[in-house]
Order: sequence, then structure tokens, then C-alpha cells
Amino acid sequence: MPTTLALGPSWLDPEQLITTGSLLGVLLIVFAESGLLVGFFLPGDSLLFTLGLLIAGGTVDVPLWLALVLVPVAAIVGDQVGYAIGRKAGPAVFRRPDSRFFKQEHVDKAYSFFDRYGGRTIVLARFVPIVRTFAPVVAGVGRMRYRTFVAYNVLGGVLWGAGVTALGYWLGQIAFVREHIEAILIGIVLVSVVPVAVELLRARSRSRDERYDEEHERARVHEEDIA
Repeated sequence: MPTTLALGPSWLDPEQLITTGSLLGVLLIVFAESGLLVGFFLPGDSLLFTLGLLIAGGTVDVPLWLALVLVPVAAIVGDQVGYAIGRKAGPAVFRRPDSRFFKQEHVDKAYSFFDRYGGRTIVLARFVPIVRTFAPVVAGVGRMRYRTFVAYNVLGGVLWGAGVTALGYWLGQIAFVREHIEAILIGIVLVSVVPVAVELLRARSRSRDERYDEEHERARVHEEDIA
């Protein structure tokens, strides 16, 4: 639908991603967001919710039961990969400069969650964008007991993967939702785009502040040399 696509890049439009890649595309995105450190910008929550809506409306020809089984599996496998990366690489995995796809503050957020919630972070992080990408890696770096991690991982993967998809499907059965599906999809796209836009603006602001500090420091040193 062109109305939704006009709001942002197609790779952030859940409807476009689903209709183009079908269920396989959804599974790959869920895996990447859960298991790869560069997946934090992908629209996981809105993607699953939209998948449920589109299945309910018949736009996507996929049985609901299949989505409710495979999406949690992709999420669980993704977290297992993230845990393995963290356990094998250790703290060194986070010792790299900030870039467009990696920010140290994202790691700090994940550590803050662990400090507050302990092992439950693996479940709770599923519902928090960015944190869910880094939480399994942090668990691996911290060498969380493997059985404990697997238990929380399976629970979180099912609650998030099946739960959000089922919620979208259930709401898609409501007449009001079906009648206003375009407006709802536009809202979902906005929800997907806004966090990324905020991150980009914050990164630009930080970069500007850092340049200002560097210029200020150079000016101060120059004045001291003259004196």
C-alpha cells in the first residue's frame, strides 16, 4: 500500500517486508534481531503484530498455527546464537568503536537490565527494542548458567513470538480493525520508524557535541601555548 510506504524506507515497513518476503522473511528478520548484534534497528514487534493482522485478513496465505510455531523457534535460535557469540568472544565482543550499527550505550542498557532483573532479563528484553538484541550476548559474556539461559530463552521466545503474533491475529478479527486496517498499518509504520529516527538524531547530536568539545579543547590548548 503506497500510503504506508511513503512514511519511511521500505525496509522499515512491516507490511512491505511481510508481503515481499512472506513468512520466511519474517523468520530471518526475527533471527537477525535476536541473534546478530546489527539487528537492533529491525521492526520486530510491529512486524509480528502486522503478520498476525495480515493472516487474519487473508492477505498472507500462511496458517496461523505455522506462524505461532516457527516465529518462536526463530527467536529462540537467534538468542542461542547471540549467547554463543558472547560466550565464545567474551568481553572483547563489545570492545570496538561506535558505528552506525553498534553503540556502546546499547550494551550499557542491556547490562542495566541484568543488574535490575537478573536472569529474567532474557524474557523481559524480548519486549524492549534494542535491549533484546544485546541481552543474549551479554548473558553469554557473563557466562550465565546455560540451562538457566535456555529456560528463560524458550519462555521469552514463546511469549513474544507467539504472543505478539496472536495478538495481531485476534485484533484482526474485530470488525473495527478490519475496517480501519490502512490507518492501523500506518500507525505501525510510524511506531517502527520513530525509534530509529530518534536514535539517528541522538547520534547526530552526540557527534556535534563531541566536535564542539574537541574544538573547544584545541582552542584552550592554543591559548595556553600563546600565553
